[in-house]
Parts: sequence; structure tokens; C-alpha cells
Amino acid sequence: TKSLSITMVEDTEVLDEVVVTALGIKRKTKALGYNVQEVKGSAITAVKDPNFMNSLAGKVAGVTINASASGVGGATKVVMRGAKSLSKSNNALYVIDGIPIYNSEPESKGGITNGVTKGEGISDLNPEDIESMSMLTGAAAAALYGSYAANGVVLITTKKGVEGKAKITLSHGTSFMSPFVMPEFQNTYGNATGEYGSWGEKLATPSSFDPVDFFRTGYNESTSLTLSTGTEKNQTFMSVAHTVAEGIIPNNEYGRLNFTLRNSTKLFNDKLTIDFSTSYIKQNDQNLMSQGSYFNPLVPLYLFPRGEDFESVRTYERFDEGRNFNTQYWPYGAQGMSMQNPYWIINRNMTTTERERYMFNLSLKYDILSWLNVSARGRMDNSVSTYKDKRYASTVGQFADTKGYYGFRQSTDHQTYGDIMLNANKIVGDFDLIANLGASYMDVDYGDEGVRGQLKNVTNYFSTNNINTTSQNSEVGYPARPREQVQSVFATFQVGYKSMLYLDATARNDWPSALAYTSTKSFFYPSVSLSAVVSQMVDLPDWFSFLKVRGSYADVGSAPSPYMTRDYYNIGNNGVSISNTRPITEMKPENTTSYEVGMNAKFFGNKINFDFTYYTSNTYNQTFNAALSPGSSWAFVNLQTGDVQNHGIEVGLGIEQKLGPVNWSSKVTYGLNRNKVKKLVRNLYDPISGEYFNIDRLEKNASGTCQMILTEGGTMGDIYTLTQLPEDGNGNIYTNGITLGVENKLKKVGTVDPSGNLGWSNGFEYKGFNLSFLITARFGGVVLSSTQALMDQFGVSKTSAVARDNGGVPLNDGLFNAKTYYQTVGGGLTGMLSQYVYSATNVRLQEVVLQYQLPKKWFNNKVGINMSLTGRNLFMFYNKAPFDPESVASTGTYNQGLDYFMPPSMRSVGYSLTLKF
Repeated sequence: TKSLSITMVEDTEVLDEVVVTALGIKRKTKALGYNVQEVKGSAITAVKDPNFMNSLAGKVAGVTINASASGVGGATKVVMRGAKSLSKSNNALYVIDGIPIYNSEPESKGGITNGVTKGEGISDLNPEDIESMSMLTGAAAAALYGSYAANGVVLITTKKGVEGKAKITLSHGTSFMSPFVMPEFQNTYGNATGEYGSWGEKLATPSSFDPVDFFRTGYNESTSLTLSTGTEKNQTFMSVAHTVAEGIIPNNEYGRLNFTLRNSTKLFNDKLTIDFSTSYIKQNDQNLMSQGSYFNPLVPLYLFPRGEDFESVRTYERFDEGRNFNTQYWPYGAQGMSMQNPYWIINRNMTTTERERYMFNLSLKYDILSWLNVSARGRMDNSVSTYKDKRYASTVGQFADTKGYYGFRQSTDHQTYGDIMLNANKIVGDFDLIANLGASYMDVDYGDEGVRGQLKNVTNYFSTNNINTTSQNSEVGYPARPREQVQSVFATFQVGYKSMLYLDATARNDWPSALAYTSTKSFFYPSVSLSAVVSQMVDLPDWFSFLKVRGSYADVGSAPSPYMTRDYYNIGNNGVSISNTRPITEMKPENTTSYEVGMNAKFFGNKINFDFTYYTSNTYNQTFNAALSPGSSWAFVNLQTGDVQNHGIEVGLGIEQKLGPVNWSSKVTYGLNRNKVKKLVRNLYDPISGEYFNIDRLEKNASGTCQMILTEGGTMGDIYTLTQLPEDGNGNIYTNGITLGVENKLKKVGTVDPSGNLGWSNGFEYKGFNLSFLITARFGGVVLSSTQALMDQFGVSKTSAVARDNGGVPLNDGLFNAKTYYQTVGGGLTGMLSQYVYSATNVRLQEVVLQYQLPKKWFNNKVGINMSLTGRNLFMFYNKAPFDPESVASTGTYNQGLDYFMPPSMRSVGYSLTLKF
């Protein structure tokens, strides 16, 4: 008798891949008529960051991710398929387990003066709780979220307990950070007596002062403990995590404590499923700074005279017997730039944030029939944030009076969300039918209380009772933030034929509170998509494993900003005043119409996969604020018109291949977007005032000698310089041999938006070892550097020293005096920025991870141990800018492209250890 041995293996070609889409609804990947890119949780925890969104840079096509220059704890700018709105946020919506969340402080702004900033709500999340993320870059993919999702969605699915014996995971990671891209300084020329600039004679001995020594080695330390256990009917997941970090600028600190509990249970013969979770987060940060001249230690640090002893100012305060307290020591004055001792700034101009956040989620699902169920979800998300701003006495008088300054603010954010859905999933003959019908409610309420001003009685006693609320620059209370509410109904329907042809449609109607007091109380928007699995329709060659073509159309509405439809009052120290903008009674939603086509293909037994998407979108009904004629009862009126277009491609190419005993995987992602302002305001008639309005340009973000200006035919990232070096008809710079001419002339120097972003990842696995690296590249766009301009002006840059060594600056057919040249082009608040335009193209080694999985047999198969060495921003292959072009000082749409003493981006190296029991 012969024995027959049968081994069952997973057939990956038959099993349908499933991905989470809008509202947490799971769909077969092959059934989707639009592009959804999924990222596993391991991709964001391999190299740990206080804000996990920074870990996604270069890993998703069509998504531009820029890390904040604020140091540890700063916000991240996430834009999908280009900027669309002229007046509202263009950042993506975050959704956790199908429920949209409010991302507090979503648009921090960093200008050329006050660059103090805050973090954001999404960074509160513990990355170890994340199972996977889906990036819904297109309007069709995000249509069900309506007005909140016009800019795309980052859909986060968190972990839950699994059936089986208890599994405990303990992970710890530590990374150390240092400056990545620094300006180039000179140390060979000193300062003339009585001058702050370094335009003196050559030093007998080069100065040993190096601004990089001011920075410290920062670190990020994260420890997480998770427990997963469950039976067939009840599963539990728990986690606790602690993160503590210090930035490279002394006294920049961040800390976070996370607790999460989630339980899923089945009752009534498994007909009822209850999923409950709760989270508590305690977060604090200190001295987050993006850029600017106010409260920025880098201004006096970078410009410090090279002939002086920097160690003499390290002791930043000295006891003043006349005033009987320590006062700032800085013998160099403000230099017209609000300069202070850099050590005083980081120790005696302190900004802190403390936040406590509570989140509760409840989901119920009841199976009515085998193919029909009803589900309901609810979420409460409450947070209380306390901001403090302490400025000690002897701070520059512009910022604090003789006894000091104190600002106290407490903000509360309350979000309530609920939805109910009827869900059907049935097979009828050759047809797969899926339908969802539901309604949702979302309410976001904000509150702000506080007071700020000069101290009145006791020096450096930071208490609200010690604030002089009657002083000229004091403020009691803060401008009210709007309350928003949206009530919605929605539906989806998908029909599949023989698992090879799928038609998907969605519809949603929103009743947003922002449309109150108008004739338009709600707006409707649909989407439709078609997916055809060609490889199941026709016979393809054996090497052609899979082919799907897809297309979609979506019309997504975005509610206008609140309080535009009725009079409102401004309350301040000077009393109560009514708004000077006429309310709109005929209000329309900002509307985005999008088309998308694409294909997904796999070759050679799924070893090679290729994804391609082309999209185009137009956003209409933009909001413009226009001045009314002097005889009107109002000063301004809001107009709705305009058209912003984005079109581009998203490409992904992946390879899975064995190289002898080594498993090799490689993936290239590329995204290209073209933004164009098609229309602003053209001869628009206002029936109330009887006026015709024309707006052919919008001026945004004026920063010294540069400005972002929007014109028809241009882009939303166009940047102009305002002053130039005049030229004669032969291209020579005008000079009389002693001085340079300066011409006030508007000149477009480029756009801050990239023309393309590329990521190339590779992984090699061999006997428990896994080596992976990621190279990212940004192509196109320009950036400007006031840092370089002012360093030139003060004579501390390497460029200024090289010019002096060479006898002058090459100009026309000769050499021009270096000091005169650089004090002209580098003069003023920001310098002549037309001379400081740089290509933003850069290529870098973004990420490296070396992992080793210790054999379980070493530990009697009872524990798994994974050890890793990690690195981020390790090497710049190509970069012509004097700073990192990928760093941003803000998450706003228009505060981009200008470096004004922005903190350097960070290089990090570290290790991690994971134990699984």
C-alpha cells in the first residue's frame, strides 16, 4: 500500500486581495475603479519618528509629504494631487477606522518674523497601534467623506485583538539626530572694531567658532507594549506607549504618553458584533520654532562676528544689582533684527504646550440575514490644550516690558461623530451585489480662553493675576474659532459580473452649518467608477499574469468657511465691532470635478507589478474677497467664481525576485502634478451693489522682497521677487564702479511646487537578515534663501570670504568690491531675493534599515526577537540649495519656498529592538 502525502499551500493568484476604502468599507482590490495605495504599519514603525507621517515620504505616488522645520513634535504637510483651494486648507483629511478626525492646528504659519509654531493632532496617535494605511488620493476614492475629503484622505486602520493565546509585543527604539544640511560659513575674516558684521581684516588665526557647535545631539526614544488576546467570540487589544524626544536646538523637547484599549465581542449567536475602544493621550512640547527673526536663536548665532568670542555670551544672564534680578547679557544690540542672546532665547523666551486628549469609539453591527446587516458607529474626541508663553524681564522691549511678559491660553476641541448604515452583500447568479445606505452626523466645537500681556507687579512672576490687562498690547480672550456641523446621507452601490467587470457608484448629500441663512441649504455630489479585469475576459500570454483597466468620475463638494452668510461681531480690547464684509445669501459649495483612468498589471507569476493612473481635476466656486465702492454700507464682499486645475500621473513599478538564496524586492513610485489657475474673477456682476468685479491677480504671503502671486495661466505656487539689479541692453549690471543700482521690478522666478517626486525602495532578505533602503528625489521647483542673503550681508558666509580672497565679485567684465556688492544684494529685511533663487531639485538616501530576526529555536520557540539599525536623511546625492528644500516652515498653502533662518533638517541614526512573546 502506498501512502499519499497532500500539502495545502496558499494560492495567491486565486485569493482576492482586500483593501479598506472610504467609511471603513472593505473592497476587493480588483473591483476598484480608482487608485488606492496601501501602506503596512511596519513601513511607518521601522524608522521611528514622533510624527509617523514623516515616515511615509517617498513611499506613496501622488502624495507630497514635507516634514516641518519645527523640530521634534512639529506638524507635517501632506498634499495629494496638488493644491486645489485658493482660500482653504489643501491638506489631506485623516480618518481613523472609518471616522474622520479633527486635526488640531492643521495650518501652522511660519513667516519672516514670528516663527513660533505648534504641533498637530494626528501626531498624538501611537504608530504601534496602526495596522495599515490606505491613501485615497483621488476624489472618487474619497467621495463618501464629502466636504472634508476634497483634498484626499489618509485612511488609518488600527489593530484589534485576534483569536488565540495572548501575544505580548515589547518594542523600543532610540534614534540620535544631528543637523543634515547646514549653510557654509567663513572663519578667516573678522569684524572691524565697533561693527557687528564680519567685514574686517583677515584674522591672524582662523576663528574656531562653528555655529554647528551650538546644536546638540537630539534624540527620540519610544517604548511600546501591546497585548493581543481573544477567543472565537471575544478579542482584546491593549497598548501603552511612551515617547520622549529632544531636538537639535537646546530646550526643544517633546513627550507623549498613549493608552489604548479595544475590545470586540459577538453576542446573540454571533449576530451582534460590538467593537469598543478608548484612548488617552497626554502630550507636551516645548520651544517649537519654524523660522523668522523673532525668538529665533539662529539669527544671532549665524551672524555672530567672527572676530569675537562666542563663549563670552554662553553665560546669557548676569545679576543686575540695581534691578535685583538676572538680566540678559548681549552687548551687541538688536541690529535692527530683534536680536537677542541665543542662549537667552532658548532659556528665557519659553513657549510650552500641554494637551490631554480622550477618545471613545463604539461600533455595533447586527446581522439581519446572511447577506444583510445594519451597523452604527459613534466617536467622541475631546482635548484640552494649554499654551504658555513666558518672556523674562530684559527681553527686547519689543516683546516684553520692564517686568516681563506672559501669555496663557487654554483651547478645548470637542468632536462628535455618528453614522448608521444598512449594508448588503449578495451573490445573484453571475452577479456580486454590494450596497450601503447610511446617514452621518459630525459636530466640531472649539473654545478658547486666555489672557496675555505685560507683567505689572512682580518681575518674572508668570501668573494671569500678574498681567496688566490695560496695557496697549495686552489681550483678554482670543478670537473665537467657529463651530461646524455637517449632517449627511449617503449611498454606495457596486455590481460585479463574473468577478471581472465591476461598476461602482456613490452619492452623498451634505447639510453643512456653513450654508445657514442662504437659499442653498445642502449640496449633492456623486461618483461613478468602472473596473474591468481584462485578464479574466481574454486569454493573455502565460507571462501576462493580470491586467485590470479602470476609470472613474467624481464630483466632490467642499463646504465654505463658516460665518460668511450672516453678520458676526469681533470682540476685542477696543470693544465690539461688526464685521465689514457683506454676508452672502446665495452660497455655493467649492466644487471639485475629477476624472481618472488607470491600469494595474502583473507579469511573470506576479513577480512584476505595474500601476499607472492619469487624473485631472478642476475646482470651481473659489471664494474671493473684493473691495466694494466707497459709498457702500460694507467695505468688502465675498465672491464665488474661479477655476483651479490639477492634472498628472501616478506610477508604481514593483519587482519580487530571488537572487540565489536572497529574496529581493524593489519598488519605484513616481508622481507628477501640473497645477494651473485657469480662472480668477472675470466681469462678475453683483446684483446687490450693481458693480462688475474683475480680479486678475491675487497677492499672497508678502515676505520682504518676495511674494506669491496668483494669475490666470500661472500656478498656486508661483513666486515673484520685487527688487532686481538693473541691467543695460547688453545684459550688464548697472554700476558706476562704486555703487550698485537697485530696481523695484516684479519678476517671476519660478514655482515652489515640484514637477515630480520619485521614490525607489529596495529590500534584501537572507537567513533572518533584511536590508532595505529608500532613495527619494524631488524634481523641479525653486526655493529662496534669506538666510544666505543676510549671511552675505554680514560677511559671515563662505561665499563672501571667497570673493574677498579673489579680489572681488565677478561683475560684467571685471571685479566689484565684495563688501559693497553683498551689502547691497543681501541688505534689508530679507535681502534682494532675486539673487538668491535656487533649484529645489534634490536626491537623497532617505532611509536605511538593517534588521535581523533571531531564530526562535534559540529561545525554545517561545519568543521572537528582532533587532534593527536605522538611518534617515543619511546622504544628499544632489542639492544646490543652501538648505534642505524639502523642509517647510508651515503647513499652509502659501507660506512656502522661503528660508528665513529655518532650523536645519535632521539626520538620524538609531536602533530598535522588538520582543514578541
